[in-house]
Amino acid sequence: MGTMVWLAGVRVKGARPVNSPVVLTRYTRRESIRPGVSMQNILVYSDSLSWGIIPTTRRRLSFDQRWPGVMELTLASLGLPVRVLEDCLNGRRTVWDDPFKPGRNGLSGLAQRIEIHSPLDLVVIMLGTNDFQSMHEHNAWHSAQGILALVSAIRSAPIEPGMPVPEILVLAPPPIQTPRGPIAPKFAGGERKCLGLADAYRQACADAACHFFDVGTMTRSSAVDGVHLDLDQHAALGRAMADVVRPLLNPGP
Repeated sequence: MGTMVWLAGVRVKGARPVNSPVVLTRYTRRESIRPGVSMQNILVYSDSLSWGIIPTTRRRLSFDQRWPGVMELTLASLGLPVRVLEDCLNGRRTVWDDPFKPGRNGLSGLAQRIEIHSPLDLVVIMLGTNDFQSMHEHNAWHSAQGILALVSAIRSAPIEPGMPVPEILVLAPPPIQTPRGPIAPKFAGGERKCLGLADAYRQACADAACHFFDVGTMTRSSAVDGVHLDLDQHAALGRAMADVVRPLLNPGP
């Protein structure tokens, strides 16, 4: 494992003011891929907030519109060749099953996904929102324990000998607002149950010595449905994430 870079409270481009004086370098100069810089592989393991669902529809944003794609393109423009692998499933929980749809337990098969995509430089996890659907009585502590189980699964994945155990960056999704539209019954009460999620994740990441960033410091959830991300929020988050992950990647020679 590399040196831990604590990202809680980091001020990034487009973020609201935070208490921490730590400021990530803001890179604005566009440049081509630098010679000798090797391709970096990032796995984004998430749910519909990263899959790019358009609020109140069943349609999806294109890759260059959703935040993982914006992050990849921004890093490439800064001279860092990055391949972002998206494993983002609508309805995915941290470690719980959906009683109505199979395959939504984020722990199931995670180790094999790490094995499939290795070697990986970084795994970005943004899960937890669906833990607070109306059929669950979970709180922030429960979801934080789920995150710890995911971190353990990644670190113990059966990767090939000599391949690196990837760095892990946990993102706390923005808090649920009052759910609106077709998903309102599914997320009824979610705005209450998710209280304290970022703090619980921050502590879990400190305990597990992995990286953490609170997405709620730079964007709220959708103004349309109160749960997902709108187009402008994907763009802002993708640009911010380029600043966040850049110090975690190997710059090469």
